[in-house]
Order: sequence, then structure tokens, then C-alpha cells
Amino acid sequence: MFLPSAGLGPATTTVAYAVVGVCLGTASGLTPGVHANAFALLLAAGAGALPGPALAVGAAMLAAGVVHTFLDVVPALALGVPDPSMAASALPGHRLVLAGRGREALRLSALGSAAGALAAVPLAVPLTRVAGTLAPVVDRHLPLVLGGVACYLVATESSLRGALGGVLAFGLSAALGGVALGLDPTAPLPVGSVLAPLFAGLFGAPVLLDAARGSGDLPAQDDARLSLPRSALGVTAGAGALAGALVAYLPGVSAGVAATLALPAAPAAHRARGFVVAQSGANTATATFALFAFSGLGETRTGVTVALDTAGVPPALGTLVPVVALAAAAGAVLVVTVGDRYLRVVGRVDGAALAAGVLAGLAVLAGLFAGATGVVVYVVAGAVGLVPVRLGARRVHLMGALLGPLAVGI
Repeated sequence: MFLPSAGLGPATTTVAYAVVGVCLGTASGLTPGVHANAFALLLAAGAGALPGPALAVGAAMLAAGVVHTFLDVVPALALGVPDPSMAASALPGHRLVLAGRGREALRLSALGSAAGALAAVPLAVPLTRVAGTLAPVVDRHLPLVLGGVACYLVATESSLRGALGGVLAFGLSAALGGVALGLDPTAPLPVGSVLAPLFAGLFGAPVLLDAARGSGDLPAQDDARLSLPRSALGVTAGAGALAGALVAYLPGVSAGVAATLALPAAPAAHRARGFVVAQSGANTATATFALFAFSGLGETRTGVTVALDTAGVPPALGTLVPVVALAAAAGAVLVVTVGDRYLRVVGRVDGAALAAGVLAGLAVLAGLFAGATGVVVYVVAGAVGLVPVRLGARRVHLMGALLGPLAVGI
């Protein structure tokens, strides 16, 4: 890929690298099964080979990570759609696609992500200060805090069967996480990690397996009008952004957990739409909050901040915050313009064959990150990931893979 020449001025070089990052984030976000953290670790592995000042390289990595959080919803909506008979257990975004509202879901996601990025900037400074003050207290009581989060996730299930399924899914994933996180496998990549195969198995493989059993055809996605009232859109996006702060400041919390915490802000009649907005808002807001946590607290809660730290990028907020804004603007435009075409093209593809190809690709990625051990973790995690859907529970309980080990000090 073209890289800016060293002859450019510092500001121009940084902007040029940020544009390169936007291109990288677009490619990775549209690639099925590539998690944002896995992509960030890939960037960290190759950062040392890139020419240019560290801050410019960091701008490219940050821009790529932000754009990825916008665009990863596109393959998630297009490729993980199960058969209509399984709509009750489908993810909220998939239920919208099954109802022919995929284009609306893309726009809701774009608005949620953009609102999350905008809301996070003024909130990041005071919240980082509060997080720094509360950090010693939270650390001392981390098991209680994470236990409270887990109990809340179970309590918000809509049925007793779902709640019991959530408990089982949490327990199994926590046990798997406890074993997997204790492994130290050799891997082809210099930045090896069992997290990539663990989460590919828990969250990627089960969706694709269910999609492979479906009809393989998406219903027509013709109407892009938003059905979520503006007031509900604003409140849900704001709640998602606030909840996204937990991802940056509290270990073990994901954007899915944050979206579940924010879900009560959405009207009951629009819970699926509200979840899409809240999760997208939390996902993108986390990029900003995590940057401030990295700068102010020295914490690396996300894959991108780990990559920045690994590459020795200085936490220069005056440069990196505008990069976030640039990347967020680009991502908001791209998710709509590219997403509509993506839905049309993938809707005509054989779902079973495509799912099989993506599953194989995830297995290769698992091997790159953690060798043969990573492939085993990926397969076992895939089996565990099927549990919540089969029992009518939300997939978010699978975050027990991190919440559980962290709560007991692993």
C-alpha cells in the first residue's frame, strides 16, 4: 500500500497517514469475522516496519480502528442472518434484516457511531478524572463490580429459560476463558494472543453456523427510512456513549455489555433498533474514551491502545483526537454508501458456502495468533458459543470468558 513520503511536513504526514488508516479500517471492517482487537494486534505486529514518525503511524492505527468500528456492522448484518424461523433467537440487527430493514439498520448504526464519537469528546476529560479517582476503589472491589454486571445481564433476560441459559453460558465461557487465558502458545505472529481465537469462536463461529443453516437469501432491503423517533435515537445514542465509557475504564466489559446496560433507554417498541444504536455508539465512543484513558491513566483497555503502546506512539491528544474526528466522519459516510451495496451483493450469494469460507478463514486467523492451540480454542469456543442461542439467551453472556477470570483474579 502507498505510504506518505518522509518529505511532507509533520501535519501533512499525519493527515496522510490517517487517510491510509481510513483505507485499512475500511478493508478490515468489511472483512467478515475480523474483530477490531484482532485487527489492532495485526497493526501492532507490522507497525515497526512502517516508515515515518511514530505519531503519524499511530494516527494511521487509530483511524483504522475507528473506521473499523463503523464498518464491521456491515458484514455482521449481511452474513450472520439465520433462517426466518430462527428470528426469535437472532441478534437485534439480524431481526431488522429479516424484516427487510437492513438499510435502516445501517443508518441507525452510522448515527449511533457518529453520536458516540461526538458525545465522547466532551465527556472524556471529566470521566477520565473520575475514573482515575475511583480506580483504587474499583480495583479493590473488582469481583463485586464484575459480579454485579453479570447479574444485571441475567436479570434483564425476558424469560426464566433465557435467564437460566444466560447463567449456563456465562459459566461455560468463564471456565473456558480461565483455561485459555492461562495458555502461552507459540504463534507465527510476533503479537500472539489467545483472545483472537477465543472471541472468534464465541461470537463469530456460532452466528455463521446458524447462517449456514438458513435459506441463504436475504429479503429485499428497499426502505431506508428511520422508524426510531428522534428523541429515542438521541437518548439511546447518548446512553450507548456513556455506557461505552465502561469499556475504556472497566476491564472485561465489551460494547455488547455496554449496549445491554444502555438498552433501558430505548422504548420497548423499538428495542432492536435501540440496541443497534446503543451498541454502535458504545463501540465507537470507546475509541475516544480509551485514548483518553491511555493518555491520562496509562491504561490500555482496547486493542488499538495496546497497538499504540506497543508501537511507542506518544499519547498526543491534540493530534490524535482530531484524527478520531476525521475517521468518524469518514466512517459515517462509508457505512451507508458501501453498506447498501454490500447488502445487495451478499444477498445474492450462497450463504452456506460463504459461511464455510469465513469459518475456515477464522480458523487460519486463530492459527496465526496462537498456533495449533489457537485452533483448538477456536473450535471449543465455537461449541460454547452455540449455548445461549439454543437456550433463548442473549450472546452477551459469553463475555463471561473475560468477566469470570478477571473477577477471580486470573
